[in-house]
Amino acid sequence: MRFRRRFVIVSLIVVLIFVFATQAAHLLVVDEPEKADVIVVVAGETNVRPSHALVLLRQGFAPRAFFDAEPRVVVYDQRLTEIAQRYINSLPEASRISVCPILGFSTFEEAADVSRCLEPLGAHRVLIVTSDFHTRRARMIFRHRLPQYQISVGAARGPGVFGDAWWTNREWAKETLNEWSKILVYEAVDRWR
Repeated sequence: MRFRRRFVIVSLIVVLIFVFATQAAHLLVVDEPEKADVIVVVAGETNVRPSHALVLLRQGFAPRAFFDAEPRVVVYDQRLTEIAQRYINSLPEASRISVCPILGFSTFEEAADVSRCLEPLGAHRVLIVTSDFHTRRARMIFRHRLPQYQISVGAARGPGVFGDAWWTNREWAKETLNEWSKILVYEAVDRWR
């Protein structure tokens, strides 16, 4: 009887681990954009995040947007904020988009920087745009750090970086495991700060 009970428990644990493992990447993605006062593009992956934000801006999800950029980062002797501003100036929607300079190098720190950009607007609803694999954690962090805002999230999907069948591709596996480890650190440490 004891052996049977242990076998059943171990079997259930193995099945649960298998189910979680096969769904691990899928569970990271939250793509639920809602109408907002402003769209905030989280810094990083500048090849997919801003373009997805532009799609949402053009679809009327918000009247304006912020592109987060780190002023300390220099690319070929030009500050990232200057590069972002030149890109924005080339867009038909330039008057509706601003650069939000961020100093933090983590999503947790970035949320505080974003708050300084949002305050003058009197915004209440914020649509965060970030990479698909980063959406769940970004939403958790922004909701925790900025409880005064209603936060939704839109997933920018980039080719080759991430996929649901994470175990079939080295880069996908690295990104999936990296993101889950960051969620665990957030839940264990950052949430309590």
